[in-house]
Amino acid sequence: YMFMSYEAGRADYVTLISNYQPLQAPYGGPNYFKMDPNALYEIHLDNNGDAKEDLTFQFRFQNKFNNVMLPIGGKNVSIPLTQAGQVTAPNAATLNVNETFTVDVMRGDRRGGQRGSVTNATGGSKTFDKPVDNIGTKTIPNYAAYADQHIHTVNVPGCGMPAKLFVGQRKEAFAVNLGTIFDLVNAPVSVITDPSLINAAPNTIDDANVTTLATEMHKSCLTQGT
Repeated sequence: YMFMSYEAGRADYVTLISNYQPLQAPYGGPNYFKMDPNALYEIHLDNNGDAKEDLTFQFRFQNKFNNVMLPIGGKNVSIPLTQAGQVTAPNAATLNVNETFTVDVMRGDRRGGQRGSVTNATGGSKTFDKPVDNIGTKTIPNYAAYADQHIHTVNVPGCGMPAKLFVGQRKEAFAVNLGTIFDLVNAPVSVITDPSLINAAPNTIDDANVTTLATEMHKSCLTQGT
């Protein structure tokens, strides 16, 4: 997704969103939906109309296994769970796995262009914390407040305006009846093209989540020549 930001005071900012790992549900434990540390996740932008990337945002993830142990039967036993207690802040000691990520900006070709690292506006770190997925209210009493602590103000190479960055679990914004669509589009054309029948069938992914990679930056940082 790409759209002009609509929050007050952000009229000249553009939001870029790429979603991964669809159909996430709260019962997806004990591992939940961690990003692959061996994969490269990218968002490409073409700002001159030649169908080639001019800006590429490259996300890479790291998963740190903390080997949290609990005393069981007089012995310390490693737990096969993501968490060992309540989680309310980034990098919580109760997390058995901490996910972090880095973001690089490639200008020009996404493999051979000019590379620069996105850094935290506070402290200059190149590594960012990712919130654990919404396990439930006993583990994370207020998931919105917890996730908001992972909205980072960042400096983007070649951009004179601070940007915002977030990676984490969000509600699926798309709507589709998956059973019907993937059963060879099992509905008459007269039905699926009738605007009056929008929302007539339930949205089967209305209660699903995705992992969102989102950044918001000033429009001047995305246009040709920047």
